[in-house]
Amino acid sequence: MNKPFIADQTFKGKDYRTDRLSKGEYENCIFENCNFSDGYLDNQHFMECQFLDCNLSNTNLGQTVLNDVHFTRCKMMGVKFEYCNNFLMSFGFSNCVLNFSSFYKMALGAIQFNDCKLIEVDFTETDLSGASLNDCDLEKAVFYDTILEKTDLTTAYNFSIDPERNRIKKAKFSKDNIVGLLTKYNIVIEN
Repeated sequence: MNKPFIADQTFKGKDYRTDRLSKGEYENCIFENCNFSDGYLDNQHFMECQFLDCNLSNTNLGQTVLNDVHFTRCKMMGVKFEYCNNFLMSFGFSNCVLNFSSFYKMALGAIQFNDCKLIEVDFTETDLSGASLNDCDLEKAVFYDTILEKTDLTTAYNFSIDPERNRIKKAKFSKDNIVGLLTKYNIVIEN
């Protein structure tokens, strides 16, 4: 069964918690001020779409394709991104709240996180090679067997990364946040 193809449309102020978004392939669409919280976006295809000021907290993204999708000012708490379809996967985030979400074992490459809250996010065994985490709050984020090679963390803060449990070759840090690499040693660093 073919899914309908929907292109160049704007969906504004819709509440999809009870009435699901129609299954389809969405290309170059904008979702603005929509509420998908605790809902289902599984088995959807989003290509070159934007989500602006949406609530996607605890949304089911099982087998959903996210190809060149950008999320701006969205609330996305508790989302399990690892259940997305990884075919042609590419997405990024600006000014989003992603607390308690999971990217477990995902290959995210050069993903961009800009000014996001990533509190208690699970990056276990995630490949973040070349990623940028600009001005992101990583308090209690889990980095375990994570690939952070060439990852830019110069303006990230509140992180705790064990250099012995993660690959950090050529990752970028600032002298102000380097303390996040020493947390496990329980040492005191004074200015």
